[in-house]
Amino acid sequence: MPLAANNPDRISWLHVGKNSDFPIQNIPFGVFLTRDDIITIGTRIGDTAIDLGALHQLGYFEGIPLTDDIFLQDTLNDFIADGRKTWRLVRNRIAEIFDKNNTTLQSNKKHKEIVLFRLDEIEMQLPVQIGDFTDFYASREHATNVGTMFRGKENALMPNWLHLPVGYHGRSSSIIPSGIPIHRPQGQTIPPDSDTPVFGPSKLVDFELEMAFITTDANDLGESIPIEEAEEYIFGLVLLNDWSARDIQKWEYVPLGPFLAKNFASSISPWIVTLDALESFRVTSPKPLKSQLPYLQYKGKKSFDINLEMAIQPKNAKEKVVCKSNFKYMYWNMAQQLTHHTVNGCPVNSGDMMGSGTISGPTPDSYGSMLELTWRGENPIKMKDGTERKFINDYDTVIMRGHCENDDVRIGFGEVSTQLLPVFKPKKKK
Repeated sequence: MPLAANNPDRISWLHVGKNSDFPIQNIPFGVFLTRDDIITIGTRIGDTAIDLGALHQLGYFEGIPLTDDIFLQDTLNDFIADGRKTWRLVRNRIAEIFDKNNTTLQSNKKHKEIVLFRLDEIEMQLPVQIGDFTDFYASREHATNVGTMFRGKENALMPNWLHLPVGYHGRSSSIIPSGIPIHRPQGQTIPPDSDTPVFGPSKLVDFELEMAFITTDANDLGESIPIEEAEEYIFGLVLLNDWSARDIQKWEYVPLGPFLAKNFASSISPWIVTLDALESFRVTSPKPLKSQLPYLQYKGKKSFDINLEMAIQPKNAKEKVVCKSNFKYMYWNMAQQLTHHTVNGCPVNSGDMMGSGTISGPTPDSYGSMLELTWRGENPIKMKDGTERKFINDYDTVIMRGHCENDDVRIGFGEVSTQLLPVFKPKKKK
């Protein structure tokens, strides 16, 4: 099925700013609360949110096999479960409706009042009910940097790292959309020169610059997904700041890996950008340093050229961009990650989320965490207000942005913005 929605010459009758992340060629999907306190599934063009539930009820998706309530839900799970054919039909139809040459909705004032919203009239929600969250560790530069810090240069990568996409199962209950503040976590840490842990707030709260892909129903228990089919089950991507408490992690991660250091919060951008929208930004993955087993070998371009940046904004001060990276640096791509995840027969469901792991590039300014950027705190970063950061301070807001751009079009993800508050204190009972 042709990707008509991706036509770079298409222009919308809705206003789209020059550097907007959301031209008519993007058409992401999300869930929002309207001015009438109604939750609906929607999309966005420029700075206009579009109520797909209302659009469907008014008959604009006629001819596409959709249930009456497919967009009248508080998650995208059922729509995602309908599969790629349906996603493409819907994206193509939305592109037609909002093309400047189509006057059907454009000239219908009554329908426009029902369907269109300013961004300040809506409140974005978590786009999917995330049943399972898997986080990979798939950036060679990041794994090498962290391994060098804790094991030395000669043993930076563990023996298995170049043979399989390392991952662990995270906690879906603490995944939140952009704009929701989090609290500094508490847990056990080990003081320097001590063999006895102490309990208290983490002193080394860090961001992790990641992306995550959202899956559809993919396989039955016991069934594997061949690598050549893996992308058929990937709906789209979001930005992911997978928060980490480095001091808690250092004490707890042996032998089973991250636990409390990672499950207190993971922040995602609210608009899911489809894999289809990113088609023209495909690039070649990094060349394997060791031969990979046949089930992980693939053909074609499986990586995407997505520019990423992370900024820190102290309270009552201007933000400072502290790193710029790119999704194309990932050693293990999404198809390999999903294939490996299911090679043992693990079932994948609609709305599952899979994080890339921290994305670090080859230069110090492209490292995707404060752990690397400050090299364990040895090289603090100066903010615009003159203060320094080794890790994230209370009341800092961490902002992640991402976009793709070529000569024809810019496709972006918006941002995920999260403020870190002090340790949670229960309200005193009266």
